Amino acid sequence: MKKLKVIIISGLPGSGKSTLAESLAKELALPIFSVDPIESSIIKSGITKSFETGLAAYLVVETLASEQLKLDNSVIIDAVSAVKEAREMWDNLSKIFGAQLIIIECILNKELHKSRIESRIRNLHGIREVTWSDVESSRQEYIPWTENRLVIDSANGVKENLHKALEYIKKYSAEFI
Repeated sequence: MKKLKVIIISGLPGSGKSTLAESLAKELALPIFSVDPIESSIIKSGITKSFETGLAAYLVVETLASEQLKLDNSVIIDAVSAVKEAREMWDNLSKIFGAQLIIIECILNKELHKSRIESRIRNLHGIREVTWSDVESSRQEYIPWTENRLVIDSANGVKENLHKALEYIKKYSAEFI
């Protein structure tokens, strides 16, 4: 019997989370739930962007992931997960389903990070493009992870980072069989 996995791809805005999460989802044929596009859809419905739309997006991701886990499908979650409450949400989700919580944190040196932020265009409805000031604000609330995790330097190539993430998931999973 396969062991369910809740794979969290975390990191500051613009740190390469979505690129890695999408590559993993393709390679592993797993559903991916990304907070930002979900929040954009909530805003598109006519609800004004606020703390509540962000919270709602996290709750929708939690619910959709739960539905997949009920079907014995592992999931990938693409979310900054900067604060304790978000991290507790993923931890609780994994415990409810007896799933392995696998955390991958994307980092990037400040100079390259700033350059990527300044040139990035996501075109998410109702969500303005992230500025370097936004990243610095997120950095202030971003608590350090204390759980075991793989730290991926997004300055490396996508293929290299995908390989590292796949090896980590495989190794981490083997420890719990």
